[in-house]
Amino acid sequence: MADNIQVRKARLKDAEVIATFVNRAHPSAALTRMEVAERFSQVGFMLAESDGQMVGLVGFQVENLVIRVTDFLIGPGIDRVATGKALVAAMEEAGSVLQAEAAILFLPPDPSSDLIEYWRMLGYERLSTADMLHRAWREAAAEWNAQQSEAVVKQLRDEVARKPF
Repeated sequence: MADNIQVRKARLKDAEVIATFVNRAHPSAALTRMEVAERFSQVGFMLAESDGQMVGLVGFQVENLVIRVTDFLIGPGIDRVATGKALVAAMEEAGSVLQAEAAILFLPPDPSSDLIEYWRMLGYERLSTADMLHRAWREAAAEWNAQQSEAVVKQLRDEVARKPF
């Protein structure tokens, strides 16, 4: 499934569908429509659909020219490579409108080699937050999650801001 993937920006009216999708993938989540609706004030969502059915989502924030991936979920039995590429490309495009320089996804403790390879295939590099190329990226990572020391990072544009605006 997911041969003809279409990605679009989520709307508030999608909150119920998002909650149902997440709860199917993670039954212990017990996420409500209202909880999803509240997340819309903090996170932008892109939804991947195939044949009118939701097959994946990515949630993200853009602050200080850096995208932070907050949510990433592809449904079971779905082509995770094609769906992931479509979702990440749409997120990166949305971030480029806001002049984002990089995208960051924090890794769980002891990430599997499959997880690291998946993000590498999408153009992301595994880095410790201390080794991020630019100070602004390190500061953004520390502000978002000071306890997290590893992430996958992708530089989105060659020219980066040298001075704050």
